[in-house]
Amino acid sequence: MLEGFESRELQRDGVPLRVRRGGEGPPLLLLHGHPQTSCMWHRVAPDLAKYFELVLVDLRGYGDSGRPAAGEGSAAYSKREMALDALHVMRSLGHQRFGVLAHDRGARVAHRLAADHPQAVSRMLLLDIAPTLAMYEQTSRDFALAYWHWFFLVQPPPLPEALIESDPSRYVRSVMGARHAGLAAFAPEALAEYQRCAAIPGTAASICGDYRASAGIDLAHDRDDVAAGRRLDMPLRVLWGQHGAVGRNFDVLALWRERASQVEGQALPCGHYIAEEAPQALLREALEFFRRT
Repeated sequence: MLEGFESRELQRDGVPLRVRRGGEGPPLLLLHGHPQTSCMWHRVAPDLAKYFELVLVDLRGYGDSGRPAAGEGSAAYSKREMALDALHVMRSLGHQRFGVLAHDRGARVAHRLAADHPQAVSRMLLLDIAPTLAMYEQTSRDFALAYWHWFFLVQPPPLPEALIESDPSRYVRSVMGARHAGLAAFAPEALAEYQRCAAIPGTAASICGDYRASAGIDLAHDRDDVAAGRRLDMPLRVLWGQHGAVGRNFDVLALWRERASQVEGQALPCGHYIAEEAPQALLREALEFFRRT
């Protein structure tokens, strides 16, 4: 998939990071969600590459990137560490300032990247998330039922890891197939790629590390931002699925306006997996936003 994109491996502090690069123009970083890889952009990347130099990164713990031990408090999977991976990739490729398009877990990494390194992020488009702290503090029964994996993955080891490792493909298909569009939303080769990467040894522990960090150390970092009155100042657009759990359970724009100064956005007629369910709508939104002068 993603033919015509160069694939390479970069390293940060001993962690391999799989990077795909293609296109010409201003730099645009793309970060994927769970339980996916950078292949999730396959329906929009070829058109975006006509206008931007795209850099697609597999997050640590996912895809063909490294799977370091989570460590105490799952600190290796804090969004601060994952944001440093992204920053390292972009600087290694010669980009000091760039746009960011990110979905799901990648969007949480992007939020921390913009908060910690605002000078690096020119503008940011986030897909189907509200701020992590708000989502935990305002969790409802309906959200917990829809996002059951948030609460399953943070349970103490080794139970979540063992259950995922018993059948990684079933885990991927169960999480992704239970959403609005079912598994029909995904190209067979993309779904096969997500299943291949879920079966790589260490993936289950890494996924759990990612979610445990979000329920712990990431919340501490978010609370520090709120207490200090730190807000995002770059232009921010947020999109969410009309049929997804995030829009049903949270006032997405209001929550982002508590954390950022320049916020716009809307729901799109799809579920959670916007780049694969509604690629043309996403392309229109992304091109209009990132090509503004």
